[in-house]
Amino acid sequence: MKKYLAFILTAVIFVCCFAGCGKKATAPEATPTPTQEVTLPPTDTPTPTPSPVPEPPTVYLKDVFGAHGMKVGTCLTTQMISMSAKEKLILDNYNSVTMENAMKPDYILDQKKSQETGSLVVAFNDDMITMLDWAKANNMAVRGHTLVWYSQTPQWIFYDNFDNKTGKLVGRDEMLKRMESLIKQMFEKLTAEGYADLFYAYDIVNEAWMEDGSIRSQMNNWYTIIGDDYLWYAFYYANKYAPENINLFYNDYNEQFKTNALEKFIKTLVDEDGNWLIDGIGFQAHLYTGDSLTDYFKTVDQLSKLGLIIEITELDVGLGAWQKIKQPTEENLAEQGRFYYNLVKGIFERVDNGTLKMDSFTFWGINDGASWRKEYNPLLLDKSFNKKPAFYGACQVKEFAGFDQ
Repeated sequence: MKKYLAFILTAVIFVCCFAGCGKKATAPEATPTPTQEVTLPPTDTPTPTPSPVPEPPTVYLKDVFGAHGMKVGTCLTTQMISMSAKEKLILDNYNSVTMENAMKPDYILDQKKSQETGSLVVAFNDDMITMLDWAKANNMAVRGHTLVWYSQTPQWIFYDNFDNKTGKLVGRDEMLKRMESLIKQMFEKLTAEGYADLFYAYDIVNEAWMEDGSIRSQMNNWYTIIGDDYLWYAFYYANKYAPENINLFYNDYNEQFKTNALEKFIKTLVDEDGNWLIDGIGFQAHLYTGDSLTDYFKTVDQLSKLGLIIEITELDVGLGAWQKIKQPTEENLAEQGRFYYNLVKGIFERVDNGTLKMDSFTFWGINDGASWRKEYNPLLLDKSFNKKPAFYGACQVKEFAGFDQ
């Protein structure tokens, strides 16, 4: 019986073990968690690194013009050389100066002394002496401006007793004597006081012709008293008394509109043997960006064929046209820069190929704020003395002369 119970118990244990081990328990299936969409912060599109803006080169006018055998100048006042920044700018860029006013007849003739002595008296004023001393100290060449001119000339020199209140003009012979005295005294006084060697050119006569080809007769007592040959006598006396180192010039404005008249007149300035009494012609070149350079160069080429020296004596290039002023916008200043570039380039080409005898080129001022035509913004620097495209145009730096506009 015991063996039977033991057998039954063993069988039951076996069956239970088989049932537990024959099949593995399975864990319940997990419900999958939905995948959440991850939002990344927006990525900026990379901004390309801009190419660095090139810096304008350091360039000086006197180096640029000197490479073509030319002086380059500006007009001068004592105020300009009394300020160190302006003085440095002038010394860095120019090697020639023309006094803006101090050598004009109004400033060099002494009425009181003339009346006391009975003869015309030339007296150097303080501003003139200051600038001549400055020029000498700084190795600066000088253009003389001017002697015989209808404007900025004291009217008393044309009257009896040097007194225009008398209402009586002197006669032709007396006026010729006064003209000769004026010219003779100026050159002798420059020599005696040690200044003559500074000068390389002198405007003997200024602005004697009109755009219609006629001689200037209105408000011109030189013409009224002497006649149209006053021009010949002015150069005759200048040729007689001027030191050899000083070239004698006729100077005029709007030269492109009176070219034929100027050519005809210049050809009369010879002595009895056919020798020139004159050395050169001064082109004031008060131009506008609206002017035609093609037409201007026709004047340059026509008058250069006379074989005389041509000098640009008072250059400024106004924005726009006469009575049609343009404002100094970026576009208009770029146009001005291109004009300066093409003008100077054309001059250099003619000088270099030998068709133009030009030894100096003068800008009439250093910045727009001090220009006599300031409303046209005509010069190389703006009112704050910043370099304009015009400066780089004059210096022949094309990439900064407004050609990218």
